[in-house]
Amino acid sequence: MLETSRIDCPYCGEGFDIEVDCSAGDQEYVEDCPVCCQPIEVQVSVDFAGNLAGVQARRGDD
Repeated sequence: MLETSRIDCPYCGEGFDIEVDCSAGDQEYVEDCPVCCQPIEVQVSVDFAGNLAGVQARRGDD
């Protein structure tokens, strides 16, 4: 099940939408910002029912 979530780039501050596959459960991956091309570490939390519980974006160099 794909859900759309909006995140802000921790480098340039620009907001953009990402597609999250909730059927994969909790996950962490790197996605490049479409504006400044910096690597963003994305952490996805999914609840027990398979619904998106939260998305966090952080800098890779923190």
